[in-house]
Amino acid sequence: MDTMRAAVFHENGHPEVVVVEERPRPEPGPGEVRIRVRASALNHLDLWVRRGLPIETTMPHIGGSDLAGEVERVGPGVAADLVGTRVVVDPSLGYDEFYERPDRGVAFADPPLRLIGEHTDGGLAEFVVVPAENCVQLPNGVSFEAAAAASLAAVTAWRAVIGRGRLTPGESVLVTGGSGGVSTLAVQVARHAGARVHAVTSGADNVARLRDLGAHHAYDRTDGDWVKALKADTSRRGVDLAIDSVGEAMWESVLRSLAVGGRVVCYGATTGPRVTADLRHVFWKQLSILGSTMGTPAEYRRAMQLVFDGHVEAPIHDVLPLGDTRRAHERLEAGGVFGKLVIRPDA
Repeated sequence: MDTMRAAVFHENGHPEVVVVEERPRPEPGPGEVRIRVRASALNHLDLWVRRGLPIETTMPHIGGSDLAGEVERVGPGVAADLVGTRVVVDPSLGYDEFYERPDRGVAFADPPLRLIGEHTDGGLAEFVVVPAENCVQLPNGVSFEAAAAASLAAVTAWRAVIGRGRLTPGESVLVTGGSGGVSTLAVQVARHAGARVHAVTSGADNVARLRDLGAHHAYDRTDGDWVKALKADTSRRGVDLAIDSVGEAMWESVLRSLAVGGRVVCYGATTGPRVTADLRHVFWKQLSILGSTMGTPAEYRRAMQLVFDGHVEAPIHDVLPLGDTRRAHERLEAGGVFGKLVIRPDA
């Protein structure tokens, strides 16, 4: 039996449950391809899956929703000439069917939304099997590391800012959690869309990095009242749109930052899901609160085209070998990472 090296955990827990070991090399089924992974990037999702979520997932589990590499083998029904093609992989399985399906009636079960690396084995391995339809060809000038780092983050940022947030040129936008993978891309997507961008992070170094990425104003949340500073920078008006991944710790401040008729798009809750709000801010200012998750296959391709064209780029904090996957979990969990941690299985 052919084998491969993979970063796996056999039980949920702290980072020490992650080990690198030999696993059977997966075989592609109908409509699938096997990819030789050249780069995979970590997300907070990998931490949550490792800790344990109330979902069914593979066990022992190989994480990694963000991955890029070369098609090494194809399954039945897939064109053989795809072998050798450089690709990045859309991690969503069944997004359109879950969120945008027509009403089929009560006799039909709703198809689930699943993610590669969460509900299935992912790219923190030398090889992975994925549906051929999830593969997007990489231009020769785009590195595997750049594509993997951008993948899930780019589509999430695109849908939050454009798809759900409906940002238009000339509007102002706030991005919280500014050092995160999605947030760094949301700053760039908003700037590219013609918005005036405000971002919140922690630390002077991260403030400078966000300005380099295109934020017109960046605030250190540990240094005074950032909402007061934002209001001063918007002539007390506030912003038209807030893109929030922080949740509990900043929710009331985010609502305070919005202008009359403003809207907030929530795509995460890194500090906790339980929020409180002064509803007077909501009804008096006629605010809209929207949710967003990932994106459709079409949105994935639009977001990645921005990466391919050089309009946006996922900051890479560090590139590590597969053997350091546990350490990557520890570093991401500890905080202080700006952008993405990328794993190279062949390093």
